[in-house]
Amino acid sequence: MEYLPEAMRPNQYTSLIEVMDFVFAEHADLPAFTCFARTLTFGEIDSLSDRFAAYLQQHTSLKAGDRIALQLPNVLQFPAVLYGALKAGLVVVNTNPLYTPTEMQHQFADSGAKAVVILENFCDKLQQILANTSIETVIVTKLGDLQSPLRRLVMNLGVKYLKKLVPAYTLPGAVDFMHTLKTSAAYVRPTGVSAGNDLAVLLYTGGTTGVAKGAMLSHNNLIANMMQLRVRCLLVIRDKSETIAAPLPLYHSYAFMLHCLAMPYAGNHTILVTNPRDLDGLIKLLKKTVINGFVGINTLYLTLLRRADLASVDFSALKFCGAGGMAMSAPIARQWQEVTGCEILEGYGLTECSPVVAVNIPGKAKLGTVGPVVPETEIKLVDDAGREVGEGERGELCIRGPQVMLGYWQQEAATREVLTTDGWFHTGDYAEIDADGYISIVDRKKDMVLVSGFNVYPSEVEACVNEHPGVLDSAVIGVPNEQTGEAIKLFVVRKDPNLTAPQIIEHCKKHLTAYKMPREIQFVDDLPKSNVGKVIRRELR
Repeated sequence: MEYLPEAMRPNQYTSLIEVMDFVFAEHADLPAFTCFARTLTFGEIDSLSDRFAAYLQQHTSLKAGDRIALQLPNVLQFPAVLYGALKAGLVVVNTNPLYTPTEMQHQFADSGAKAVVILENFCDKLQQILANTSIETVIVTKLGDLQSPLRRLVMNLGVKYLKKLVPAYTLPGAVDFMHTLKTSAAYVRPTGVSAGNDLAVLLYTGGTTGVAKGAMLSHNNLIANMMQLRVRCLLVIRDKSETIAAPLPLYHSYAFMLHCLAMPYAGNHTILVTNPRDLDGLIKLLKKTVINGFVGINTLYLTLLRRADLASVDFSALKFCGAGGMAMSAPIARQWQEVTGCEILEGYGLTECSPVVAVNIPGKAKLGTVGPVVPETEIKLVDDAGREVGEGERGELCIRGPQVMLGYWQQEAATREVLTTDGWFHTGDYAEIDADGYISIVDRKKDMVLVSGFNVYPSEVEACVNEHPGVLDSAVIGVPNEQTGEAIKLFVVRKDPNLTAPQIIEHCKKHLTAYKMPREIQFVDDLPKSNVGKVIRRELR
């Protein structure tokens, strides 16, 4: 097993607060994050997060250990709020800003969040479910907050009144984010707050089955994984000198680790891409900004390669491209390298592992693999009976290392299903390992469908569809899709013979995020089922 160099031993820090102490002291004058037309240095982020932490301490009922939800896209507010919440001793709960009210309610209620920081564009959804949560403090931010005063005014008015992207809402008692930064109270470093193996962040995932579960990540988990990833990054990325684009959402474990922890620790500059679907804007950014690193998923690389104007981008400074979240297509990886001159280093991780497990090595990458494991990580393959399989055989990938989660939040049974008493995490992914230790993910044990890097669980979609009065039964599988990797195919047994596919789609739109929506619907007379009534998905496939 490869070990971390002495200089990267994670035990030099007992908490994420101590990591931030180093980052803000070491890199104060360096650019930290840029979004739209504004760049903030690490020193400025430090000051903003101090003021936000002071507000939480002095003007709310929040206490160390309470959960605070962040429902934000990639904007400057995200790192300021994240670091401020951690400084105040709170547990951060990352949430997808595009969630439907139903999905929001589950995550807020399950985590027991007592506060939320939310972009005003999504406040109408919060209004619908707030009474069903434990949230007492609502802090609302606008898209242009933290931009220069004039740009802030223009952006916020334009988003609300010209583009009409802010639905009407009423949230009595909600606090304006900019108001929290005007507090006269001084930040006081809390004593006795969580550290070491205590909970720091709740990142939600489906785990092996069902609705989203909160993966409990400790300070030690995240610090160790930051150092593990750093070993790979230093092979191609220098400290204090690189600019990395961040088109993937920061609430996702992959982007969260890279852009909120690993790159700040290195003193590198992150360009936040608020809306990666705005391809015109993304191409414009790539043209006008010297980018040294770019991290995406297969879907994004494919979409960019289809753009004729990609050829006009100067990629001469590009030295690192990463991929994760979903399988990377070898033809797309080859084409990207032909166009840009930069290879894509595919990696593998899971939210339950903080998330990085394996990353390809620069100059030694093997297409179709996710590379070898990062330092201080053990892996093994086991058969369905839990017996370890031999070299060259296929088995379920199991992982043990300092990055493996504490368990699922308030889900002891679910934790026992995947995490053994001696620390082995069962991923549910089938893999093969070659003689050089490179891992190939070849199949999935679980029925999860991976759409553009996001987990979609059949039971959640089926539960939604089955609520339609015209549906008798339904089943979901994933089918190959060039753009998204996989897409949702829905099989429906009708109760109402006149039920149509558009009616089902309209029903789903009310309850499911866009990436969970069925792309294909097939009506059938019945579904193949086992003797105990479980749908046999392999027959549908």
